[in-house]
Amino acid sequence: MRVNRTTVDLSEYPDLVVVYLGMRVRRPRGFLRLLGLGPKLYKSHKDQPEGLLLHEDVVWALFPPHWGARQYWRDLDSLERWTRSAPHRDWWQKFLRDSGGTGFWHEAYFLRGGIDAMYDDMETTTGLARFAPVVASRGRMFSTRGRVHDEAAKVAPVVDESAYYGTESD
Repeated sequence: MRVNRTTVDLSEYPDLVVVYLGMRVRRPRGFLRLLGLGPKLYKSHKDQPEGLLLHEDVVWALFPPHWGARQYWRDLDSLERWTRSAPHRDWWQKFLRDSGGTGFWHEAYFLRGGIDAMYDDMETTTGLARFAPVVASRGRMFSTRGRVHDEAAKVAPVVDESAYYGTESD
């Protein structure tokens, strides 16, 4: 019997963004950070923020624990607005001060073209970083919009680049 093959019509989602993300435990205290990430951040996508089409939890590995998600967003504008709002913004600011023994990464794929990748405190290379050159997140490489579209962010970053690095970018 022949396999029933189907596909999807994405014509109603011309600006679709698919995001894969993960948090990997690097130190024993990272397990607490991973488990503590839960309630507020998890609830934030359960509340269906504007533009989030689907969120799926993913377990990348059990040992060391490496958990994450795959998300489908209507467009980059929606995704940026959500990342700049509480509780995501608050979690991200805290993480950028101290990763808590974890590493975090995301890769985003855009229907209209382009790929974004960001890795923070990932001692073990993951995804695109396993074969592509890794460069500092400075200047246009500091934001997703800069990395993908070579344009300035439409909304202020969670942490300003000059505040994060303590100097102006090159």
